[in-house]
Amino acid sequence: MLKLILVILVTVTTASLASSAGLGVEKDIETESYPLLMPHVHPHRDELYLCTPIRISPQEDFYIVEFHPKASMHTAHHMLLYGCTEPGTNDPVWGCGEMQSNEIDDMYKTASPCRSGSQIVYAWARDAPALQLPKDVGFLIGKNSPIKYLVLQVHYMHKFPEGLTDDSGVFLKYTRAPMTRQAGVILLGTRGVIPQNSVEHMETACRITEGKVIHPFAFRTHTHALGKVVTGYVVRQHNTGDEWQLLGKKDPQLPQMFYPVENQTPIRNGDVLAARCTMNNTLNHPVYIGATNKDEMCNFYLMYWVEKDTPLDKKYCFTNGPPHYYWNRAHENFNRIPDQEASTL
Repeated sequence: MLKLILVILVTVTTASLASSAGLGVEKDIETESYPLLMPHVHPHRDELYLCTPIRISPQEDFYIVEFHPKASMHTAHHMLLYGCTEPGTNDPVWGCGEMQSNEIDDMYKTASPCRSGSQIVYAWARDAPALQLPKDVGFLIGKNSPIKYLVLQVHYMHKFPEGLTDDSGVFLKYTRAPMTRQAGVILLGTRGVIPQNSVEHMETACRITEGKVIHPFAFRTHTHALGKVVTGYVVRQHNTGDEWQLLGKKDPQLPQMFYPVENQTPIRNGDVLAARCTMNNTLNHPVYIGATNKDEMCNFYLMYWVEKDTPLDKKYCFTNGPPHYYWNRAHENFNRIPDQEASTL
């Protein structure tokens, strides 16, 4: 039986809360708290991804305004919170790695986090602190949202000793009060390979083709051990040349929290979102994008809000990555690529 958000769990008045990410602004709204936690699972093998869902009450709208993680990087490699129209299964817990294998798991059924309507709502890694959204901004879930379920995914790198269980997760602070600004996330990433003993640029770019104005306010980077710098831009292409405006840049080995963007200029139809991960592979073998800690990932998350509108239909922006895709070969015909700036802190 899936958990159902129906009752008030904790009611508080939030006023002038300070966000660890530096995003929160003064607000005075009644909020409630819901603990979306793993139900004391036992990770019985290394590199295990587990998912657990909650079903949102279909009779009401809710707006998530804060995320408070309950996890340690010594236990959980990372956590993702998915919004789904349908969850991967109706089980209380299942195996849900990004790259499914054909191995038979006698403890957990294997499925994707979402069966339909998948989108990222929140992400955490490396002991990142809590996140509070800006004033009047919230993630709409429930009655008038395609998000009918929330699915928590936790990546456990290491097998637990017999008898030990885990309840990592996130406390969701939400309100029933209508909000004029809906939050959304678009995830930029790549596939591809990093050759042995080399520095490689993993790059992606997607043009905004929807007639919506998005207001960026936070970004998050994610790689595994080989990532040195992850940088995101909005590119505005003019007859006189491309304008590359920095959204955010971080060392992905730092706490992988959502940080305030460098520039909050609205992003419109026709603009291009672009991201680069600079990877340094000092190993004597190539490393591929994949789901385990021995593989790599190249992710740039952009969190934004829209005014009296719905978030972008486009939730993901992925390319094939090296050796097949680079900015200088993209069909957008980029120029003025900030090559040095994009790869150095």
